[in-house]
Amino acid sequence: MSFLIDFAIRSRRANDRAYREAYAMLQGMSAADRADIGIKQADFARIAREMSRR
Repeated sequence: MSFLIDFAIRSRRANDRAYREAYAMLQGMSAADRADIGIKQADFARIAREMSRR
């Protein structure tokens, strides 16, 4: 039971929010937009990590 409490109360890292926002932005792009800049869906996690570090 203490695991659930710790999990609910635990604070998130500072860049988690930035990562989630960057990932959501990439998912929100249309397929044509992604093709224009040359990224694939498999690259989203890597690109979002790089974006959140900046």
